[in-house]
Amino acid sequence: MRFCWFLSLASFSSVSLAATAADWRGKSIYQVFTDRFSLTSTGSTDACDVTKNEYCGGTWKGVQSRLDYIQGMGFTAIWISPITLQVPGGYHGYYQTDLYHLNDHFGTADDLKSLAADLKSRGMYLMVDVVPNHMGWPGCPDTVDFSQLHPFNDASYYHPYCPLNNYDNQTEAEVCWLGDCNTEMPDLKTEDATVAAGMQDWIKSLVSNYSIDGLRMDSVKDVNKDFFPGFCSAAGVFCMGEVADGRADYAYAYQDYMDSILDYPMYFSINRTFQQQSDMSDLKYNLELSKNGGTGGSKDNTLLGTFIENHDNPRFPWSTDDMSLVKNAIAFTILSDGIPIIYQGQEQHLAGADDPGCREAIWPTGYNTSTPLYGHIAYINQMRNFAQSQSSSYLTYKNWVTNYTADTIMMRKDIVRTILTNQGESGGSYSLTTEGMGFESGETVVEVFTCDKYTADTNGEVKVQMSGGLPRVLFSESILLEGFGMCVLSSR
Repeated sequence: MRFCWFLSLASFSSVSLAATAADWRGKSIYQVFTDRFSLTSTGSTDACDVTKNEYCGGTWKGVQSRLDYIQGMGFTAIWISPITLQVPGGYHGYYQTDLYHLNDHFGTADDLKSLAADLKSRGMYLMVDVVPNHMGWPGCPDTVDFSQLHPFNDASYYHPYCPLNNYDNQTEAEVCWLGDCNTEMPDLKTEDATVAAGMQDWIKSLVSNYSIDGLRMDSVKDVNKDFFPGFCSAAGVFCMGEVADGRADYAYAYQDYMDSILDYPMYFSINRTFQQQSDMSDLKYNLELSKNGGTGGSKDNTLLGTFIENHDNPRFPWSTDDMSLVKNAIAFTILSDGIPIIYQGQEQHLAGADDPGCREAIWPTGYNTSTPLYGHIAYINQMRNFAQSQSSSYLTYKNWVTNYTADTIMMRKDIVRTILTNQGESGGSYSLTTEGMGFESGETVVEVFTCDKYTADTNGEVKVQMSGGLPRVLFSESILLEGFGMCVLSSR
């Protein structure tokens, strides 16, 4: 009889007063879209029509009440929506009007502090979304009353109005305004010393007041790069920027100015590979590129935010309901290089389309912990947390491709060996001999999804049973026994 030991995942992490990039490298992040995650009340029947683009009632108290649900999946950090005061209807948090006042739709200062304290008691980190690029105004650009925006209450703090029409023009991206006559977004003159200093004063106080461990910075490509070193230094915590661009050389260059970025180049590659079932050479190429510190590569891909869903893009199941494909994509997200990020609702297999469709409320699901993907995510997070507890080099060991075909890829990241496929649920049952996995001759190897055991041949390879297009993850049995980890014999 075999069974899996589910470890206390939070025990692998400790919270420091100022969380560094090295501290964040080992975290696994659950993205909370605050207004749509959990109501303060325990009821789960309140309607939320995403097409109305209005508040649905999620709060910080609601988030705190569901931390067991989040931690049950093995997450060691959460990322919440921007917390500042908004224009009416700014449910997402990106239309701020006052940096020094909180969004009372989400709760009070005490509510936010209580959430932060609860996270700390669990050994978890708090990442807060911030918006350094712009403020918000409920109308056309020629109606903006700058005196109503705080603390930047004069037109001199903003770029003169011009519509942002061409994202490929860097100057236009940095100085022109996002928005329309429903909600305009006055573009802050972040290259101005007074504005930069004001932003630094604000972020320093925000981090201190609410015990924030990390920042997700919105619309980074719309801000001059030189702004970020001073801003992040003032914050004194880990900074991850949103560079929503699939060009690796363009996106990764921003890591010279901040700790990390959301890995959009890899996001597009993962989705092409597992949603569209493109050739595995796409994933291999982008994985190799991301870890290349030279031209086109990232400075440190072990700090990049790896994801396949968020609040701005269609959900993975919107394109395919094949459960095997999404399980492979999630396995890559969590077990490859980088800091894994899972967006709320992935565990419930939500299938919303592009914004606003991907911003569904979670409470109608009843926070079901018995769904296939809730357990899948929890188990793979367990693997990652277990691996870093057993090997001090696991997190910085760069994942490398040992072999690949058109529909299958084999990878090794230190003590974790992964086999992924995009055959989908129609994939048949067959034996696959590994290549380059580096086991010892005669060593017993355990595949931890099935708990099947294999013996490595004289070349250190094993013949793994594949079935139904599902992922496979291999560990040395000796490591599992030493760590009381997964698939340990009950006699142990």
